[in-house]
Amino acid sequence: MSKAWMIAGALALAGTAMVPGAVLAQGNKAAIAAALADKDRPEADVSRDAGRKPGDLLAFAGVKPGMKVGELLPGGGYFTRLLSKAVGPTGVVYIWMPAGTPPERLARLDPILKNPAYSNVKLVLGEQIAPPEKVDLIWTTQNYHDLHHTGKSPEPTNAAALAALKPGGTYLVSDHAAKSGSGTTDTDALHRIDPELVKAEVVKAGFKFAGESKALANAEDDHTKKVFDLHDKTDQFLLKFTK
Repeated sequence: MSKAWMIAGALALAGTAMVPGAVLAQGNKAAIAAALADKDRPEADVSRDAGRKPGDLLAFAGVKPGMKVGELLPGGGYFTRLLSKAVGPTGVVYIWMPAGTPPERLARLDPILKNPAYSNVKLVLGEQIAPPEKVDLIWTTQNYHDLHHTGKSPEPTNAAALAALKPGGTYLVSDHAAKSGSGTTDTDALHRIDPELVKAEVVKAGFKFAGESKALANAEDDHTKKVFDLHDKTDQFLLKFTK
């Protein structure tokens, strides 16, 4: 075989090897777009997309079909539906609610758990999240500050998140930002938390800080108002950590 043919063959193989990565990247975008366009999403959720920017969050977290996800404190399920559709039928979303959660709060998740369109969503009740298998991603949005309410500590939850992840897995944390240096001062009254404190706590738990996104930043928020008064217009941080 001539040298020219050897070079051509090598280039052909290299080009072929590059295709799956490119296809995968397109697949991720397509999966996220399909999740956003899901016809089963309630209008109340869709109307918040402009403020919550879910496509940016899903992309930043690296959500893709087939992933196994653990969602901490899913609230009303805004992101649960999106994660369910983005990971698809070969993936699964384990949503964690603490043991002893009042039935009326759990009932908020019935429209998802009882809907065949979201059959890959599984409820996990317990003191901390402990899915039946290791997951690729632990996800929590607008709720990390709750782990500090009434003098509580986030350490058990962060430890459980670390234990639930596969090696190299991602822990995504997003919440309403408090003033720099304020620590936990505003977690109860304003439902905000200092992002630098969150970074320190999660890294202390054994994670590696992997980056942040400014997709939810809002310089017009002076960090003095309750988050409910601003309704999706707060200054929010978006942090990514890896195991």
